[in-house]
Formats: sequence, C-alpha cells, structure tokens
Amino acid sequence: MELKQLSHFVTVVKEGTISGAARKLNLSQPPLSTQMKQLEDEFGCVLFERGSRKIQLTEAGQLLYERAVTMLELSEATRRELLDYNSGLTGALRLGVVSSVGSSLLPLWAAAFHQAYPDIRFELFEANTYQLLEQLRSNLLELAIVRTPFHAEGFVCTSLCEEPMLAVGSETFFPEKTVVPSDSGCFDGCITLEALSRLPLIVYRRWETPLHDAFTREGLSPSYFCLNDDARTSVRWADAGLGVGIVPASSQPLLQNPHTKVYKISDSRLFTSISVIHNKNAYLSTIARMFLKHLITEMH
Repeated sequence: MELKQLSHFVTVVKEGTISGAARKLNLSQPPLSTQMKQLEDEFGCVLFERGSRKIQLTEAGQLLYERAVTMLELSEATRRELLDYNSGLTGALRLGVVSSVGSSLLPLWAAAFHQAYPDIRFELFEANTYQLLEQLRSNLLELAIVRTPFHAEGFVCTSLCEEPMLAVGSETFFPEKTVVPSDSGCFDGCITLEALSRLPLIVYRRWETPLHDAFTREGLSPSYFCLNDDARTSVRWADAGLGVGIVPASSQPLLQNPHTKVYKISDSRLFTSISVIHNKNAYLSTIARMFLKHLITEMH
C-alpha cells in the first residue's frame, strides 16, 4: 500500500466511478482498475461493490476511505511542516476555532498578526470544542481556540481570557422588576437566576449542564425553549425574539437587532474561559509558535 494508491482510491470514492476517477487523474481506466484490485488483494477484502452507475463502499471500504483521508492529510501536513522548518515566515497555519470566537474575537487577533506577517495564510476549521480536541489528537490541527469546560489531559493549554455569560433577548422578556442596573456600560443590566428560570431559554447544549447545576444550587427549575448545537444559533433565535439566549459575552457583537437587550447573569460562577491549546506530543511549527506567542502577548 502506497500513498499514491490511497490517493487514487480516495479519488475513485469521491468521483463515484473508476472511469470518472481515471479522467480526473488523467489515467486510463484499466491501470486504475488494476490498482483497486491490488488494494483489495492486499487487504483480503472487497472494498466496494461495482454497480451499474456508481460504486458502493463496503464497510471495509468505508473504513479504508476514512483512514486514507486522514493519512493523506497528515502527509500533506508533514510536507508543509518540513518546508516551514526552513523558513517559518511563509505558509499556512491550520487553526481550529469554536464558532463563537471565530466570528467575534479571532478576526481582531488575526488582523494584528497578519499585519506583522503578511505572507502567512490561515486554514480555519470551525467546529465545537469536542470535535476540535479530536482533530488535535489526530494531528490534523496545530492549534485550537476552545472554550472551557473540556478535558485537558494530553494538551498544553494557555488561558487567554475569561468572560461572563449573558442573557439576551427582546425587551418584552425583561420586565423592570426582574432586572437591576449594571455597573458596566457594556450591558443593559443584570438578571438573577431566579428571574431567568421563568423565561423561555435558548441554550447551546454545552451550557446545559453548567446552567442546570447553577439552577439546582438555587432550587430552581429552568424552562428550555430551544436546545441547539451552535452558540450562533442561540444569538440568532434570541435576536428574532423567540426567547432568551444564554451566550458568552464575546457573542454580543453578533447581535443585529437594535431592540435586543443584553443582561449579565448575576451568578459569578457562570463564566467561560477561552483557551488556546495544542497536542502535548505533536510537532508545533514555527508559524504555530509565532501565532501562539502573538495570542499570549495580545491577551496578557
């Protein structure tokens, strides 16, 4: 098994037919068919069923496809790392980032870095914290900017900042008696957990457990109107007046509706930390080290 064979196999899967893959690769069809047969002979199993129109992967074929994609990505990452070893001032940074940071704070951090190093490009991978941790473990990313809580074992973690959790929504959800003035000009006021428990909450699932724990400590039972998988969804639904979104403070710039109110949750234990992390045992390129240093300098 060679990387070239795996690359051809991945192309066959993506194109759906050997003839289509042959055209894509500028090869004739018989040699490509022979390569696929050699792979099957080497592993002693059928990788795909050849239908009248498109091939269908077997379970073994699907497993090989997933492994082949990872191996090819690692090969390309290694190639870039070796090129980077000689220069360090050009190339791309493979950076993972959670959506709430990627669409708010990261553009500001990246702008200053880009000004200092204009020849460095970014390859961003936006996902939730748990997905980014898996990509780091597989060495598909060099750095990731994530939010707590997460299991930090096996990673080098640098905390960048802490921020409070906010309740955002239409002013109709916030009668005057439920809120108090804020000592910060950034918010419209503060709201207690007791007042929040009576509102239709829009919550990213990652915050469900910390919120539940906070409400339980106060003997309260919250009302969840919408649970979702992206902090930006909470912002957009709250902006549309559907309920009260529970979001980190850095999500505030994503609000578009001028009538959406922003209240800091008064429980000081409800906060989130933004951290930059990397795999403890993985190679960290010059570019990654430079960007890591930049982040630490910016935030401290």
